[in-house]
Amino acid sequence: MGKSRARRFRTAPFSPTGPEQRREGEGGHEEEPAAELLEKLQHPSAEVREYACASISRLLQQKHVIPAFLQRDVVRCLGPLLMDHSLAVRETAAGALRNLSACGGFEVCDDMVTKDIMTPLVALLKECSTGLDANQLSPKKCRETNKNYIEDIANEAINLLWNVCECNNTAVSIFNKEGCLESVLHYMKKFSTNVDLAISVANCLQAVTEDNPDLLSSFNASAQQILESVMLCPESTMKHILLRTLVAGTIWNIKDTIPPGSLGSMVNAILKIFSESLAIDAGKTIIHMNEAERNRFKLAAEAGTEENMSDVMDDNVLIEDDDMEEIPKGKVRRENDISDLLPSDKWELKEVTALLTAQQTALEIIVNMCCSEDLSDDEWEELSSSDESDLFMENSYNEGSGLLMSPLCLSDEVNSAFLNNLIPKKILEKTAFPNSVALDICMHNLSWKPLIKKLNAVQCRALTCLHSILLVSDVDCLGGPSALQSLAQHLSELVFAKMELPTDTEFLEAITSALRALLQTMASKNISQMVKKQRRQRYRSSCFQP
Repeated sequence: MGKSRARRFRTAPFSPTGPEQRREGEGGHEEEPAAELLEKLQHPSAEVREYACASISRLLQQKHVIPAFLQRDVVRCLGPLLMDHSLAVRETAAGALRNLSACGGFEVCDDMVTKDIMTPLVALLKECSTGLDANQLSPKKCRETNKNYIEDIANEAINLLWNVCECNNTAVSIFNKEGCLESVLHYMKKFSTNVDLAISVANCLQAVTEDNPDLLSSFNASAQQILESVMLCPESTMKHILLRTLVAGTIWNIKDTIPPGSLGSMVNAILKIFSESLAIDAGKTIIHMNEAERNRFKLAAEAGTEENMSDVMDDNVLIEDDDMEEIPKGKVRRENDISDLLPSDKWELKEVTALLTAQQTALEIIVNMCCSEDLSDDEWEELSSSDESDLFMENSYNEGSGLLMSPLCLSDEVNSAFLNNLIPKKILEKTAFPNSVALDICMHNLSWKPLIKKLNAVQCRALTCLHSILLVSDVDCLGGPSALQSLAQHLSELVFAKMELPTDTEFLEAITSALRALLQTMASKNISQMVKKQRRQRYRSSCFQP
């Protein structure tokens, strides 16, 4: 738990619009709006307090203004409003604090915990949990119908909780001590009617269950039953695929609570979910969903309804003028936290984003499944490095039997589930470059352009996953010598397929680690590498470029 889990591939939070640039003459005046808005938080009118919270939430997307708010103790100003008598104020205050935690990073999250944000946050979560079943609906807001403030407040609060727990061990300890698991799981029960809230809960659970043995005793039969019911959900939308993937990751984190007799079936169920997620062609999905979006907008335009035409025109104006992905006012997201923050009319984009997030998450968890429980994170990172990996292969090779005596061997349950669910095959498929047609669609559609980064991330995670599997799997399980030779050819083609060598650092690190593990495995088995001399020379030259 906390911030030391390097193999979780966590990235720094960011705004989907990118860092907002200062215009000439605007710098140095951040203190003025900060002071004015923080003062309005004490206004007797709930509408004024809501406006102030929403305005602060918007400003906190700009990293350069965060210090001005921190200097004026924004956490202690917003914290009490989490329990404001106005539900609208609670929601906007939670949203502002969520943005602060997402854009501020580790140090800001630490500061928020130090300033006791957990006290009102825990109280809010428990109160919302109690009122969840009352189905309290607020008055209609704009064109929204059946807006449930309780669930919306809970969604903002859960994301805030996720952010601080992911960054701060004290927050995780408070989560354990205050019995927050019961409230959080209560929200998960809403997965059939509010999948966005359930996804937020699943993200939070995956964070707080990682390396947190003190929480394991709280996962009784009832808690496990809730998670199992989500895993068995038959819904086939991409959001539900993401939800099942995240819950499967949580189940893996609490595997020590599973009876030994059920461990095999549990691991198989987890990898079945991952396999189903990885089996979906993201490129084809992008093509299909983009076409569906264009057809929907076309029908709306042909219908000529003022409301729909207004929405479409608003989208186009925003994209053309701002040259950025559209987001709701006052919202931010992290790379793996986006589905509930995209505009309501972008449901096709939401589906594709959920799929890519699910695939990336599945690959990251598979890497964790390959890691020995006996090795620390630092030891695993050292083992994955070039020199240490070479030394490991030398020391673990048994000359008499010709077998790798690896402390990283997969358990029988995991190895069997890997093969039953064709996990190595699915991983190999994801190492290919993204569909060129899908990339072209994203390049020419600014609201879809951020998907390019996610497509590339899936490929890099697949290569890292391949590296891990090569370290822990037997050659026969990987298809034998001929399969490894074909894999060597495939990986070399990824590097040399284009006239210019790739320059993306993350891709080069991932492909290098996969090639290294493959060549070491082949060398230990005296398997001919069959990589053309010209390609080997190009590869070496690319590695030593200044």
